[in-house]
Order: sequence, then C-alpha cells, then structure tokens
Amino acid sequence: MRTGLAEQLRRLDGASYGRYKSLGGAWRMAGFTLEVVRGQADPYAPPARLALRVPAEHAGFPEELRNTAARRRGLAGYLARQAAAVAGSGPVHIDRGGQEVLDRSSCRIGDGSGDEAGAVTVRLGVELPGRGRRIDGRAAEEILCRVLPRVVERTLRYASLDAAEVRRFVDTVEDADALRRSLEPRGLVAFVADGAVLPRRSGVDDRPLTGPGVVPFLSPDAFRVEVELPNAGRVEGMGVPEGVTLIVGGGFHGKSTLLRAVEAGVFDHVPGDGRELVVSRDDTVKIRAEDGRRVARVDVHAFVSHLPSGADTADFSTDNASGSTSQAASLVEAVEAGAGTLLIDEDTAATNLMIRDARMQALVAKDREPLTPFVDLVRSLHRDHGVSTVLVMGGSGDYMDVADQVIMMDAYQASDVTEKARELARVPTGRHAEADVFPPVTHRTPDPASVDSRARGRSRVRARGTDALAFGEEHLDVTAVEQMPDRGYVTGTGFAMELLVRRGHLDGGRTLAEALDLLDRELASGAGELLTVHEDDCAVPRRHEVAAALNRLRSLRIKR
Repeated sequence: MRTGLAEQLRRLDGASYGRYKSLGGAWRMAGFTLEVVRGQADPYAPPARLALRVPAEHAGFPEELRNTAARRRGLAGYLARQAAAVAGSGPVHIDRGGQEVLDRSSCRIGDGSGDEAGAVTVRLGVELPGRGRRIDGRAAEEILCRVLPRVVERTLRYASLDAAEVRRFVDTVEDADALRRSLEPRGLVAFVADGAVLPRRSGVDDRPLTGPGVVPFLSPDAFRVEVELPNAGRVEGMGVPEGVTLIVGGGFHGKSTLLRAVEAGVFDHVPGDGRELVVSRDDTVKIRAEDGRRVARVDVHAFVSHLPSGADTADFSTDNASGSTSQAASLVEAVEAGAGTLLIDEDTAATNLMIRDARMQALVAKDREPLTPFVDLVRSLHRDHGVSTVLVMGGSGDYMDVADQVIMMDAYQASDVTEKARELARVPTGRHAEADVFPPVTHRTPDPASVDSRARGRSRVRARGTDALAFGEEHLDVTAVEQMPDRGYVTGTGFAMELLVRRGHLDGGRTLAEALDLLDRELASGAGELLTVHEDDCAVPRRHEVAAALNRLRSLRIKR
C-alpha cells in the first residue's frame, strides 16, 4: 500500500504526461483506499480508471440496508447517484445510471463472499489534468486529494447521508423485486400498480411526464389484484394474466405507453419514477421486425413454409433478413433463449407476419403464400410451450378470436372489454386458421471460435450509446434490442458474451440455452468477474439481451 499521493503529485508537476503511469497501484487515504487501475497515456486518451474502497467500519451502513441482494443493489444504486452528484460534471465521471436500478460496476456493496461485508467500492473515470503534454500536478492534487475524499466523506458514509432517503430508495428496490417474484405463483406475467405514471417526457428523456394532463393508471376491476409487499404493505393494481393478452384502443390513447411500461418492468426503478411498482417477469422479451439483420441457422418453418430461392426454412440463414423473416427469427430465438412472455406492438411488427385476413386469403391461395401469420400460432405458443404474449393491436380484429383477455385504453384509462370482444368474435368473418401448432424449438450449438472479442490481439468490447456494440472486429447494431436501457448495459452485454467463451460455457458442445444457464448461475453468484475485472463501466445484463446480441454477430457460426 503506497502513501503520500499528494507529495507524489507535486513532484510530478511539469513532468512528461506519460509519467502519470507511475501512479499505478493502491494509495492509502484518510478512511479509504484509492487505486489507480489504469493510467491515462496522454491528454487525449480515455480517462484514467480509479477505484475508491471504503472499509465497512468507515462506511457504517447498517446490515439491514444490505442483507439481501436486492437491498445491496438498491443501496449501491443510491450511492452511485449521490457520488456522481457531488463529483459534478467536471473531470470525474461516475456511472450513476438512469431511471433503472441495475447491478453496476460503478458501485458495489461487499457481501462477505469476496469483498468485506458492508465495504463500499466505487469505480470511476478521471480526466487527469495537463498543460499541453505536461502534468499539471497541482490540479491533479485538487482532484485526487480533495475532490475524491469529499465524495467519499459526503456520500459513501452512512453518517453523512439522509437516513430516511437512503431507506426509501432501498425499500423501493426491494418492493419491486418482491413484487416481480410474486408474479409467477399468481399466474401473472405483469403488474401495473394503481397510481403509476406511465408516460415519459419524451423519446430521449425517460423521466416521468408531469403536468395537469397526466393520468395516473387505475386498474379495471376485472384485473385488480392485491399484493402484500415487505415495505409498502398492501398495494393494488392490474395483474396481467398468463396467456394471450390484447391491448386495444384508438390511436394516441396509451396502448403503446402501457406496453412500454411492461417492457421496462423487467428492471427496478428509482423512487419518483412513476413505474416503481410496474413489474414484469424476468423472462419478458420485446419482439419487433428488423430489416437487414443477420440470421444464423434458425428454424423459422413455423412461420415460413418455403421460399422462392428454395432455402430450407427449418435451417434458415441470411445476411439481409426482411421484416417478416427477421421478426420470425427473433421470436424463435427469444423462445430458444428461455423467454416466457413476448411483447409485440403492431407499430414495430411486420404486418404480413401478424395477420392475413379473409379477403387476402380469398385473393392469394395458401399454396402461393409461404407465410403463416402469428395470429394462428399464438395460442399454441402458450398452450404447448407455456409462452404468453401481450400484443398491442389496433388494426386487426382477428386477434379477438385468440385472446384470453382484452384491455382497452381510452384516454389513458384501462378497461376490460374481454366479453365484448368475445361477442364480436362469435360473428363469422370468413377467415380460416392456417395452422394450430407451434412446433418444438430447435436448439442450436454455436461455435465458440466465431464469438471472438479480440481485435488486433486485444479484447475490444465497447458500447456506442445504446444502439451499437463494438465487439472484436465487428460493430453490432442492437437498435432493435429494445430492452437495453443505457450504455453501461450494452457494455455489460458485450462483456457477458466474452465471458461465455472465456469461461468455457460456449464450448462447441453445449446448446446456446445451456450456455446461458451456466452464465445465469455465475452471474447470480455475485457477477464478480463481469463487474470487477473490466475497466469500463458496465451493468449486469439479462440472458435475453446477451442472446440477442450473439444472434446479431455476423461472424456467428452454428455447428449444429
């Protein structure tokens, strides 16, 4: 353990910028340890990476705030946000996250299995100051020896914080986690609490919409359930049952807003978000069409019986999928990876894969139409495979024939119109079903050699916002993988892909689903390697986004 950081920085003042590398290692500070994990090669290089480690006795957080994984996640999420606020918008960068509370590398609470129980570790980036290509030692001393200690004292010690605010944040995360765990035993796929605020401020601002026009959610009586939570006590709201759920209504009345809230319900949210008690099962996956994506040996014959090219649709590959084939592949891939609930919005779906009405059936004979619409397969998907579907559908009444429940959104108010929909479904339309069985999913075995994170001999995993991931020599377009909330999550997805290969989970013999099972178990046991060995900020991803990114690798090869 090194000492005398301030004196060392004064000695370096005016030296060549590259001398900053001499700061590498751990330094003893007042009440914490500062470790320089990676230096900064020059003023234009990525910021240096540092870790602040505060021992449990100095941090002082009561055991009740950190005695479960959910509460540790909540506490870490709170501390990261406080630390980022005190650090400000200058040269110190702390990944505070957005509205979601995720397991992040930026702040970790020790659980006793690896780190000391109750110890706090914050990982951050620092732009080391310079005058041209010379070290500005005095400015560096201000940052490392005054700003960072101030961050530690004001935000990483329980005695310095608002205890009620800390508890509220941690309790909110624990309640959401408990609510999500209660869904499956109740036969529900999602829950939307009464009073929830679902609309967001804009497409680029995920904070809740405010103002007199905001309509808090209120459950229809037919779907109302009560749940007892550890901290909030009894809460009421809409429980979305398993099966096929149709969300209908006029344009701009809140259908997609409700679906997006359910989509985001796989993550916990900060207090004040409006969706704190809007949750969905962990295995909920949003599906959409994605023109141009690559598909590697996916069995899509349930949807596509044949192609003019003669390609085998039971072993289908393409470098340029159409809207319908991309959506078919994404749906099959999601089920292969273990999805239990699918979310589909007609606005982003391939129309010809979703519906084929009676008039079109009469005009185009089935032997001339290779596509089987989803409306004829959605029932079997639940009946035979246990996979539920929640659909936004305002343009086709044919889904009334197959829906278990129908929710109407009218001026942002939800109502149960299931019985009315069933009455209308009894009136013949002349349409006939083109299939009734969704076949077993064919599991694929990836070749691990085709999942290579190296570029020029070095690991290269870097997010480009939320839309792209640099992975080895490739740039993956993940725009259509909609459940990636921020840059750190995209980065974590890339690291998890790398981990699948490095740990031997993808070994050329296991199926993708089997490899993801091993990854899940490893991440559930602490996510240590994913969150601590890498220098960039990241968050722990779900298996579903890892699978989606893998499936979009243009280098991916399937052995069988």
